[in-house]
Amino acid sequence: MDFPEPGLAAELVGAIHAGDIGAVRRLISDTPELGTGPLGGPFKSRTALHVVADWPGYYPGGPQMVRLLVVGGADPSARGAGGESPLHWAAGSDDVDVAAALIDCGADIEAPDGSIGTPLDNAIGYACWRVAALLAARGARVDKLWHAAALGMLDRLQELLDAANPTPLEVSQAFWHACCAGQRRAAEHLMARGADLNWVPDYAEGTALDAARGRGTGRDDVIGWLEEQGARQANPERS
Repeated sequence: MDFPEPGLAAELVGAIHAGDIGAVRRLISDTPELGTGPLGGPFKSRTALHVVADWPGYYPGGPQMVRLLVVGGADPSARGAGGESPLHWAAGSDDVDVAAALIDCGADIEAPDGSIGTPLDNAIGYACWRVAALLAARGARVDKLWHAAALGMLDRLQELLDAANPTPLEVSQAFWHACCAGQRRAAEHLMARGADLNWVPDYAEGTALDAARGRGTGRDDVIGWLEEQGARQANPERS
């Protein structure tokens, strides 16, 4: 596979990160493959759309970048590093605006084989609650007990409990995710169904109480941004 000239790829990535719409438009007009295919070099198989959706997300003008690139021929469901689509990456950074733009442009909302599974699997698994809610609202299948628990969808949770006859492990897993997402009613319901209060998943650290004390990807992102701007706490000892 032929990749774009490395200097041009780096220039494109820099322009995307800076939110320079004009520079991105010029680059993909002069070299269309920059906007449509893998960038190669240090960027490996990621596409320009992956760069827009990449961690930590919230690059300036992200939604506009998505639309510009798709109009220029980019595939919103292209697979990049690790076999993931740009929507998988937006789901992992909780960049809800970029995720919405990708969906609007035709991204596969049920794309499989992400680091956890579908974009919804990734969003919930990485505590990206804004994108998780968006995906559910846009029609992503909520077909796992831990999906419904984390989203606080009590009617769907009951349907899955009734239909699937879940194992104690599955009930405890759903309980853990409900607590991680701050969904108390779902957690109470699952506790009544026998969830293990102190169950620890093999893919995370800590019990449901530890998970409930976490801030989630979105809040961590805002905290990091505020610290970069020089913000300080009024009472640091309360941290």
